[in-house]
This record gives sequence, C-alpha cells and structure tokens, in this order.
Amino acid sequence: MSTTRKIAGAALAAALGVTTLSACGGGDAKDKTAGASDAPKSKTVTLVSHDSFNVTEAVLKEFEQQSGYTVKVLKSGDAGAALNQEILTKGSPRGDVFFGVDNTLLSRALDNGIFTPYEAKGLGGVKPEYVLDKEHRVTPVDSGDICVNYDKAYFADKKIAPPQTLDDLVKPEYKNLLVVENAATSSPGLGFMLASVGKYGEEGWKDYWSKLKANGVEVVDGWEQAYNERFSGSAGGKKAKGDRPLVVSYASSPPVEVLYGEPQPAEAPTGVSTGTCFRQVEFAGLLKGAKNEEGGKALVDFLISKKFQEDMPLQMFVNPVTKDAALPELFTKHGVVVEKPENVAPETIAKNREQWVKAWTALVVK
Repeated sequence: MSTTRKIAGAALAAALGVTTLSACGGGDAKDKTAGASDAPKSKTVTLVSHDSFNVTEAVLKEFEQQSGYTVKVLKSGDAGAALNQEILTKGSPRGDVFFGVDNTLLSRALDNGIFTPYEAKGLGGVKPEYVLDKEHRVTPVDSGDICVNYDKAYFADKKIAPPQTLDDLVKPEYKNLLVVENAATSSPGLGFMLASVGKYGEEGWKDYWSKLKANGVEVVDGWEQAYNERFSGSAGGKKAKGDRPLVVSYASSPPVEVLYGEPQPAEAPTGVSTGTCFRQVEFAGLLKGAKNEEGGKALVDFLISKKFQEDMPLQMFVNPVTKDAALPELFTKHGVVVEKPENVAPETIAKNREQWVKAWTALVVK
C-alpha cells in the first residue's frame, strides 16, 4: 500500500496500496470536505493521512452529523513522506489526527514525540495483539498482510503446486518465477524482507536472500511495476504480458481482482501463499499541539467504531482490528485468513531497519 504501507493494504496498508486506492476513488473523503475551511475552526477537525485513506461518503457524513464536526482530510503522499512532514512540524501540526503510521515506522513516530496520549473510547473492543503502544499514543485502526501471490492458471497449466512457504520459494521448481519490490523504495518490499527476518532471524535472513537471488528472483522499484506489469496473474499484468507467476503483494489482492474484474469472475484468478506473509498494522494518533483536540479525540474514536471498521475493507482493502466488525462477503469468499504471519517488534525494526535495508541492497540489488 504505497512505498510505505499499507496493504495497506499501504496499500491495497498497507494496501492494493496507494496506487490502486487512488485509482479507485480515493478522493471521496477529500471531495466531501471541500469548503470545510468555511466552518468555524472549533468545528473542523483535520485528519492528516497518506494517500490511501478513504471512507464512504455516507459513513463520514453520519459521523459529522452525530459529532457536530466537519472532517477535513489532508492527504500527504505515502506513509513515510506524510510521517516525515509531521516530524518536521512537531508541536505545530498541520492537523489534529495523523493516520497511517504502521508497525515498520511506529518507533520513529513515538521516539519523535509527535502524539498526545489518548485512550480511545472503544479501545477495549480492539483485538489486544494490535495494541502495541501501552501508553496509547497511537490507536490501531487496520491490519493487512504482505504475502506472495500466485497466478492460479500458470500453476494449473504447468501441473506444479504453487509455493506456500518462504522455504518453498528457493526450490528449483520456482526458479525465475518470483518478482519482488525493492525493500529500500517499497512498503511491500520492506515487509517481505522483514518476513524473512522474522522467519530466519538475524543470523539467517541474508543467507535466505542469497538463495532467492540464486533462484532468479527479480527486483523492481515498486508494487505497481511488480503487480501490474511483471505479474502474469493480475489484470494489468496480463495486458502487459507479464511473465512472472509469483509476486509480493497483499492477502487482499485476490478479492480486489474479483471486485474490479471485467467481467467479474466467479473465482479469484490469483491465490495467496500464506506461509510467506508479514503483518502490517496501521495506527492513528492525536497530534501534539492539535488545534482541535476534542474533535481529534472524537475522530480517533470514530476510526475504531463498528461503522468505520466495517466500511474500511472495501474502501482501503485492509482488515478491521475490532472484535465485532464483520468482513464483507467479497473478503470471506475470495480472501484468505493468514493464521501465522511473521512479525518483528517495532523497536527491533527501528533499531535495525536502515542497516538491514543497506545489507539487503548490497546483497540483492548490487
């Protein structure tokens, strides 16, 4: 989902990330709030976000009517760029709430002290594994899994079982089949690298990438090029005559292929290798120095409300974090449940991210 999230889903924030979400109407909330500056300042609450934020207009309008606040959405590029701007304006933020920092960037945000602690109403309904900051400087809003996707038709035609685990990807039968994004420039690329760190540890992840390189892994700059140009299983990849049947994308990618298929297929043309995944979690926080702190608190509460959580999957292609939110049928029918994604503690990522990316670049790209 962007060069930093998603899924999220970051596209699909993580996401299919920034590219897909922007193309599929990511401006709903932004358009809805055009002219919001005419409202009294105390009644305007500003959400600073990466470009992937989206919400159904009716859902946003209901919150505005019930709360008395008008929401202004300030989209600021990918999650990393948006976060950097808030760090640079620390204490004099551009808005009241920041949405879109994920667990790969969380420690950077917390260490720079850009958030005011706030325990959101309804936080008890959030699954506890997503509450990573016990001081409540940030509130979890969504989760998404970065995973290898496969072209079902290719593997059926070749009569080869698609890979299911990270270990599988280095086997001879998958030589020259995988395309991944650059870990230095792409959110899913970074997430996939972190999956290898989580699986093989500090001592083993570089050896794993040496094996992947020997097995013909292809590296491209970002998700758009990997998924919509090089991957043979996506609608875009078919048009571009992509010849790689394995790609790093999101667990939510197959439902999106169904949703936007023309004509809409009865079954997703792509599958997910569930043993290759890294879980992204995205957070929102009340910005320190917010001009409308009370409105900001109400907005954070709204982001974990059942109404928003159930609207979110088809708007940003990510999963709810609350216990009572139901997934849409598109997700339950065509998506997968990743039972055991790889995880790396945010503080460990913060401590090692730069050196890991440099080591990965030297090993795989250069």
